[in-house]
Parts: sequence; C-alpha cells; structure tokens
Amino acid sequence: MIPDERGFLMEILRADDDIYERFGQAYVTAAYPGVVKAWHYHRLQTDHFCVMSGMAKVVLYDSREDSPTHGEINEFFIGEQRRQVIKIPNFVYHGYKNIGTGTCLLLNIPTETYNYSEPDEFRVDPHSGEIPYDWNRHDG
Repeated sequence: MIPDERGFLMEILRADDDIYERFGQAYVTAAYPGVVKAWHYHRLQTDHFCVMSGMAKVVLYDSREDSPTHGEINEFFIGEQRRQVIKIPNFVYHGYKNIGTGTCLLLNIPTETYNYSEPDEFRVDPHSGEIPYDWNRHDG
C-alpha cells in the first residue's frame, strides 16, 4: 500500500511476486452483510483473494490427505482495515463471510479462466457440518 495526501495506491498481484503463477482472469464478487459464500475448492486453479471494499473473514480448510496442514482451519480478516492478498492453493476448501456493515467486494485473480461447460468448482454446503467450522460470530 502506497498512501499519500491524495489517497493510496495498492498493488495487488504482480508478475514478479513470489506468489504469482499465471493469469487466468480477474473478477469481483459481492456479498451483503452477514452473507457466507462457501465452501468450494478447485482441482486446477489457484485463487488470489483481495477485499476491495468492506471487511471479510476468509476461511480455508485443508482436506488434502498428504498435506502437513491436513485438517487445519485458517481464518483471515481482510479488507479496508487490513489490506492483504491471500493465495489459496488448489484442493483447499475456502469461502468467506461479509463481517462488515455494507456490501463487501472481493477481487479474485485465479490462475485459470472459468470453464462454463466444465466448472473447476466442487462445493460443500457451508452449514452442513461436513467441514468442521462454525460461521457464526463468536464473542470473546
């Protein structure tokens, strides 16, 4: 983030960043306050999430049997109060919840273009209990 008296500039993803693999496309998804958009994973693509407006809780669940972080949950609180890009590997379940008071805009820069005839997207209901995570707010 590069702030000055006029505002700021934020570089989100550059071709010379360590986390960069390749460019597939860029899109923005919106969620209204309290909305959960989860769970899914991709077999081919890697995602790069950045919240452009509002605040989100981005959650990852690693179900990969051969992974050293198998079964672990990671939470990231990102957006206007914490500018960050999160790289989400393929085969890792992920989703997000708008934790702000206005519409949350999340930019994703995946490594693959969306294939409308054969989507690389495998979903699980966020409230089914299949993934051991509770999307409700927990007060101290």
